Amino acid sequence: MWSFQIDPLVAVGVMVATATTDAAYVMFTAAVVARRRMPAATWSSVWYLLSSFAVISYTNNWVYVLFAAAGSWIGAFVTITFLHRTPPPLGPAPQ
Repeated sequence: MWSFQIDPLVAVGVMVATATTDAAYVMFTAAVVARRRMPAATWSSVWYLLSSFAVISYTNNWVYVLFAAAGSWIGAFVTITFLHRTPPPLGPAPQ
């Protein structure tokens, strides 16, 4: 039936995998917006490779979805925080 037993290492692994997955997704989106083909393709493949661990882990026990959601939030938040600190590209000042 419903299993609430979790393996702490798998839970942390799922959280780290989804945090890293969301970071890769943010980097992929940034590369797409910047129309950079190679980085976008690379980040896309990294994104799918990382997501496979979390999907395989939490399909056996739905409780891991909570850890996946937490990792997803952390990954997106941290990545956007660091992307925002990147200085804007040099060019003409907006009018």
